[in-house]
Amino acid sequence: MIEACRENETDVLLIAGDLFHRQPLLRELKEVNFLFSGIPHTEVFIIAGNHDYLKKDSYYRTFSWAENVHMIRSEQITCVEVPRLDLAVYGLSYVQKENTERAYDRAVPFGKQKYEILLGHGGDDKHIPFRAGDIAKLGYDYAAFGHIHKPQQLIPDRVYYSGALEPTDKNDTGAHGYISGELTESGCTASFVPCAAREYIHMDIPVTENMTGYGVRGAIRSAVEDKGVQNIYKIILTGQRDPEILFDLTNMDSYGNIIEIADNTRPAYDFERLYEQNKGNLLGKFIQNLNTGDKESIEYCALCEGVQALMETRRGFK
Repeated sequence: MIEACRENETDVLLIAGDLFHRQPLLRELKEVNFLFSGIPHTEVFIIAGNHDYLKKDSYYRTFSWAENVHMIRSEQITCVEVPRLDLAVYGLSYVQKENTERAYDRAVPFGKQKYEILLGHGGDDKHIPFRAGDIAKLGYDYAAFGHIHKPQQLIPDRVYYSGALEPTDKNDTGAHGYISGELTESGCTASFVPCAAREYIHMDIPVTENMTGYGVRGAIRSAVEDKGVQNIYKIILTGQRDPEILFDLTNMDSYGNIIEIADNTRPAYDFERLYEQNKGNLLGKFIQNLNTGDKESIEYCALCEGVQALMETRRGFK
């Protein structure tokens, strides 16, 4: 991000809260401040979010930033002006983990500069709720929001969630990066720029009844190679497997980048044949009562699990 600002001679860098996912240490603020000081042409604006909120003893409250860094520490909407850019940036910082006040509803710009930007954080019931349409009506040239980790366009060229530069957990799927924009007299243009080194990907691997564990491992390996070995995966096995096979999921990770494998396969039983062979016993009655033919039904799932349990019990007595 810093390199992109330097190479593109970016005028403004907006950090919409949660620069840190917890309370920052003093040494961490010194490190990031050093990075910001290396792009003196870029005016950096920061607010505190719900994770790095301004608690009473937060280092944010007393830290001395580089000349080009502007941290809005107030819990009320505050304006910071940069006359050389004809720019005013408005925002507030969190002083606690939650804030249910609709603070942005009345955050009308003062008209102090030619270009006016709202820097915000939140959007759900517990973190400054707002509606994108209401934000657009306030009169800002652009509104940059944080809190949601996935990039989202709320109002084209007007209101955006930038998302996180990198995914932060296994459910942060999809591309990550930042929003790049330009403000001119004609208006604002903005677009998403992917820059994450890797993605979290949830990937289905279809399984057929003639596949062995070795075959499934090969299918996973090929799919990971196709999507990129730099990414991190949750693998979901789907379809039907040989009833006699239970896959050893501990030996499926060829590249060390799979954090979870979920086996959602079902045994490929021939229920008609099994019923004919077991008409007079418990297994036959069980199949008769639950075999609806609809493979997507709850009854079919129960049928598969029940038959598997009964078959395993039968083997145990032999």
